[in-house]
Amino acid sequence: MKKEYEKNTQPDQPAGQPANYHLPVLLQETMDALSIKPGGIYVDCTFGGGGHSKEILKHLNEHGKLFAFDQDADAVANLPNDQRVVFVPHNFRHLQRFLRLHKITAVDGILADLGVSSHQFDEGGRGFSIRFDADLDMRMDKRQSLTAFDVISNYTEQQLHKLFEKFGEVTNAKTLAKTIVHTRNATSLKRISNFKNAMSGIVKGNPNKYFAQVFQALRIEVNDELGALKEMLEQAPALLKKDGRIAIITFHSLEDRIVKFFFKKGTFEEPEQTNPFVQTAPEPVLQAVTKKPIIPGDKELKENPRSRSAKLRVAEKL
Repeated sequence: MKKEYEKNTQPDQPAGQPANYHLPVLLQETMDALSIKPGGIYVDCTFGGGGHSKEILKHLNEHGKLFAFDQDADAVANLPNDQRVVFVPHNFRHLQRFLRLHKITAVDGILADLGVSSHQFDEGGRGFSIRFDADLDMRMDKRQSLTAFDVISNYTEQQLHKLFEKFGEVTNAKTLAKTIVHTRNATSLKRISNFKNAMSGIVKGNPNKYFAQVFQALRIEVNDELGALKEMLEQAPALLKKDGRIAIITFHSLEDRIVKFFFKKGTFEEPEQTNPFVQTAPEPVLQAVTKKPIIPGDKELKENPRSRSAKLRVAEKL
């Protein structure tokens, strides 16, 4: 699984992009993939620094509309002064609900740039990054109660083992879980520095790489990232107009497998081995536009090292 390992270097921001916020990944490739209609209705599920949204707006005329979702309150500061934009301060798992509140039942395109923004990594107090000392928080939506510290404080050894193994592919997930449970009652693990120091004796390989995997697993759990992705994907086919497109940018193989499978099968469940003469699998309503995912080119990789694990998959409503 490709991990979202952090880089200490941050490339210069392009003109018009909030300083140190987030470079939009695969920008031109995403615009090409969405095949934007000038008067269409589009959804950016992960507004963030607004890079993708601002590019979509360039392709829309005065009749076009863009709905920008983001559960992170920090993203509001990046909103352009544009009457065509409607900002929805909620998780994209509530996509259909909030579009309906705005009397929208069908859209021409949906975009989601998954994972953590550079801004979230670089804001030390948010607790996403191994480079800073802060409370183990990792909430993308500060309105929710569950934090990373809550997870390591309250989950059972078995629960911790499974989440580190599944969401981070941590080599010694079982040992890590056991060490956390054994340590947490005697030593405070509330701060990142406390946690790293307490776990230092069991680190396998490169410490930065190891803790990046651990933090990725905690972050996915805290924000229920895979559950939210599945809920959004399930709503997309009904929302898209015929020939409408959905573009998803993923940053690790767990996300990518979910998107790939859903685009192909229209479900997340493997078909049961039943009567081979009875067709029970649902007919897919989406069709992948490209067989293989689109990945960054050499120029983008050089300008933005954080794009290195990005994969763009695109599907069209049949």
